[in-house]
Amino acid sequence: MQAFMGCFCFKKVKNKPGQNYKDPLILASETPFTVHEVKALYDLFKRLSSSIIKDGLIHKEEFQLAVFRNSSNQNLFADRVFDSFDAKRNGVIEFGEFVRSLSVFHPRAPESDKTAFLFRLYDLRQTGYIDREELKEMLLALLGESDLSLSNDMVEMILEETMVKADSKGDGKIDEEEWREFVKNNPSVLKNMTLPYLQDLTTLTFPTFVPNNEAEIIGRNS
Repeated sequence: MQAFMGCFCFKKVKNKPGQNYKDPLILASETPFTVHEVKALYDLFKRLSSSIIKDGLIHKEEFQLAVFRNSSNQNLFADRVFDSFDAKRNGVIEFGEFVRSLSVFHPRAPESDKTAFLFRLYDLRQTGYIDREELKEMLLALLGESDLSLSNDMVEMILEETMVKADSKGDGKIDEEEWREFVKNNPSVLKNMTLPYLQDLTTLTFPTFVPNNEAEIIGRNS
């Protein structure tokens, strides 16, 4: 599974920190980001949080506009990504949530964190495992956000192939242990879970996980 990146460049803005601004020293101590990187992320946060509603918070419409280039289309995948950032489950993303969630894409973030993030993304009903129906729902949502058009037969083939590889216990679902083993054997699943430019911050981008071609779906081999 691969993603194309929705690019957001930023400029330094000399505004005073808003009420949701968190101490860079604290956020740097809790994440792989340096203090400098946290300060740079605040510039991006200000840009995103004022793109539609100017209240210093990132609303779902603003998040979708940044990541998916559309603020109104409803999509399960877009909702799941937003929910993963909205740790407080209050319908908005505060700066601390923004930095902590984005930190999983940092080059210094452990692969185990990246693997766990994807598992939670696919575990739609939060049952502690991913079943075939959840996998299908997410695959169709991914395709809905991409330019790919696959036949029903191709979708079913991808699903079957993934379940055969990942469901090593043969019980029709993928638990966390099986998921970790699946990712270990199919490292392309994490290909875009690392954004090298989070250490550069000249140009910032958001991960979108949207596949560019069939070979990039669910770590599928070409």
